[in-house]
Amino acid sequence: MTTTPDAILKEAEASMKKAIEYLGSELRGIRTGRASTALVDYVKVDYYGSMTDLNQLAAVSTPESNQILIKPFDAGSVQAIKQGIENAGLGLNPQIEAKMIRITIPTLDSNRRKQLVGQAKKHGEEQKVVLRNTRRDANKITDQLGKDSDAHISEDEISTLKDEIQELLKKYEAEIESMVKKKSDEISEVRSRL
Repeated sequence: MTTTPDAILKEAEASMKKAIEYLGSELRGIRTGRASTALVDYVKVDYYGSMTDLNQLAAVSTPESNQILIKPFDAGSVQAIKQGIENAGLGLNPQIEAKMIRITIPTLDSNRRKQLVGQAKKHGEEQKVVLRNTRRDANKITDQLGKDSDAHISEDEISTLKDEIQELLKKYEAEIESMVKKKSDEISEVRSRL
């Protein structure tokens, strides 16, 4: 297995980008007091025995800033969708109207806001751990590359590669900090507008 410094760096960066993408999807699912289709897009619904994402079963829209409207493609799935939303633990109360489901997003109280900010920070910390594990793995491969006599890589090149891996880590940790801060501000800032 011959690996190059460039390949190690590219692999580490790809892994770190995945952590950032995952964090983005997790943060989109956290309520801010404002209606967002992202809250329910990936709610799992038991659709004829198969767990399916809600966004594959229905058109989801936000007709008002505090409402989510769900129009199932199959009218027979309304009850299953309502059940899926209730089971998701989002603290939402879906109401069936004709063949649709309407969810009114309640105003967040200060305790709930603090919980949600904490949840956003927790997701951020989890992805930082993923980044650090990626750095550790990339450094291990780098060390092996340094010991591989066939690779002909100098100690300086190994040291430079480790520095570049560390720079990647700093860059993506800063991005996580920024994403979590933005989400925390969104959660807290709604108070003044409602």
